[in-house]
Amino acid sequence: MAFSPRARVLLLAASILLGLTALIWYLTSRSRHATPVTPINTPPATSELSNPANSANGNAAHASPYATPSMQESAHAPDASPSTDTAPSTPPAATNSSPGASSAPPSQASPAPVASGAHAPGPTNAGELVIPVAGIRPEQLQDTYTQSRSEGRTHNAIDIMAARNTPVLAATDGEIIKLFNSERGGITLYQLGTDKRTVYYYAHLERYADGITENRFARRGEIIGYVGDSGNAGRDNCHLHFSIWLITDPKRFWDGENINPYPLLTKR
Repeated sequence: MAFSPRARVLLLAASILLGLTALIWYLTSRSRHATPVTPINTPPATSELSNPANSANGNAAHASPYATPSMQESAHAPDASPSTDTAPSTPPAATNSSPGASSAPPSQASPAPVASGAHAPGPTNAGELVIPVAGIRPEQLQDTYTQSRSEGRTHNAIDIMAARNTPVLAATDGEIIKLFNSERGGITLYQLGTDKRTVYYYAHLERYADGITENRFARRGEIIGYVGDSGNAGRDNCHLHFSIWLITDPKRFWDGENINPYPLLTKR
């Protein structure tokens, strides 16, 4: 069938337009399938943002079931730490871990750290509790229990002066229920006695002994930490803030009825 010249021109133009359309579609389709898909990064199952309630101990596997104490609410948070002139006139006896340190005053001696689980040598009292600082004798203790503190508070604890890194001992058998770092107390440790109602509180530590974790059972006389000046103790004013109380509210283990440790440690 013959086409007129005009029809042949229109048919040719339509064929060219159809071809261009097909070419554009082909190139577009090829480009779309060749473009790599950027994968979406899925967060890891374990987030790097740790739970603050567990980070105090650095190991979530040992997280304590006990609530984190509020140091603003606690009546046992140390404050207005003692001056170094309250140190006993007789320096504490040196431990076997630091030979030759017996002649140095408490502010200078630095006993070598002892591994957790060990029992530091030194005198203990004949009662239920041991003096919680290695090498300290009963006559070296001072009763600071009734001393005044800021905001009209009473100390309700005793401060045991000793050299930095002197071993801190568990005063009795009991579970370590909380390791906590606070503004006032610094590096602290809460121990629950075997009666499940008496709390023993150790504050201003330099550090914990190796292997000390929450929920661990500490034996009487076991090394649980080292004397330091953390918190508001004052630079180089190394001492152990030690207090005892009876829990009156099971939900608030960090507060309760205060007990003076001095007569218990000195048998006076």
